[in-house]
Amino acid sequence: MKQFPNKLKFKKYHKLNNFLSKTLDKKTFFLFNGTFGLQSLEFGKLQFKHIESCRRTIKRGLKNIGFLWINLFTNIPITKKSIASRMGKGKGNIAYWIASVKVGQILFEISGFNIKKIIYILSKSKNKLPIKTKIVKLIY
Repeated sequence: MKQFPNKLKFKKYHKLNNFLSKTLDKKTFFLFNGTFGLQSLEFGKLQFKHIESCRRTIKRGLKNIGFLWINLFTNIPITKKSIASRMGKGKGNIAYWIASVKVGQILFEISGFNIKKIIYILSKSKNKLPIKTKIVKLIY
């Protein structure tokens, strides 16, 4: 999985409020690809390491019996200056990348045959995230 975008107009951005808004997200509110999903219950910021740890636990549990879709991408750079540096002299270097998560957003989608195993895998990956989430099922 890619950690950050290939091309950006500017390397360092201001922290924009529209990226980190706390409104309900209607675009990724429903399951589109999979039959089960992990839905966020609160606003938050996920680093790449959180997404990657969840992806690894899901892939290890699924093996070859199902498919995984990841519906978020880390596209916001967070900069940090070193501790020993004095005030001024510009903005710091990029420390890590985050993905803003809105309330109701589907983070991961899984489809497969063994329903009990899928629910077990999602409950294990739920513990890796710093935000509250719940398991949702596709209703026909």
